[in-house]
Amino acid sequence: MNESQQLLGRQPFIKLRNVSKSFGHVQALDKVDLEVYEGEIVGLVGDNGAGKSTLVKILSGVYFADESEIRADDKLVDIKSPGDAQALGIATVYQDLALVDHRDVASNIYLGIEPRTAGVLINRRKMWSDSKGVIESVRTTIESAKTEVGILSGGQRQAVAIARSLVRGSRLFIMDEPTAALGVEQSEMVLSLLNDLKQRGAAVLLISHNMLHVFDVVDRVVVLRHGKKIAERNRADTTPEEIVGLITGAIQGEEA
Repeated sequence: MNESQQLLGRQPFIKLRNVSKSFGHVQALDKVDLEVYEGEIVGLVGDNGAGKSTLVKILSGVYFADESEIRADDKLVDIKSPGDAQALGIATVYQDLALVDHRDVASNIYLGIEPRTAGVLINRRKMWSDSKGVIESVRTTIESAKTEVGILSGGQRQAVAIARSLVRGSRLFIMDEPTAALGVEQSEMVLSLLNDLKQRGAAVLLISHNMLHVFDVVDRVVVLRHGKKIAERNRADTTPEEIVGLITGAIQGEEA
């Protein structure tokens, strides 16, 4: 039994139906459906302008859809702001990671939710101690929670961004081109982190142009083209060549 079959009978953590969004005369998304289960990695792929970024921004509360039905744990929800998304357990890790380079690892992990003494003073000792455990949990090699983020490698920075989402109780991790600027070794580290999130029971939505990386980790692939979902495939039932053909239009999707 493959992993997709094992999901049968369960409700997806996030279910999108008929998501549409236009900008003036440009239809960025046209009735897109998407489901993501906890304990799986879904690849969201498509050429530039396919609608991936718009869909991610709707899920993360940056944009509000013109039309949509969004359910979390099968409950109808509105995502009107990043705060709404975070409250639902949706974390988006963008390419720039939104880290503060001149601050240390612990300060970045607990940015905005720092532990405090008597509700006033930041308890740095506790923050450093707790950060050590979080860093170890994502199996990355950072010498100290006091290390300045600006000197870390790309893979280590990804780990800090993921750790920051973990301490906030995130359940869906949207990863936007996480390996785009990384070398081979650092890319492998990040892909390992994604598999670790899956093993923890988290849901992962991976946006990437790198088909080798997509096929290394995903359970399913969803293909967008010109704002429409044109295909969805289990990894075991497709190939990188077919997915590239669907992206470029050389192969017609069943929903095109």
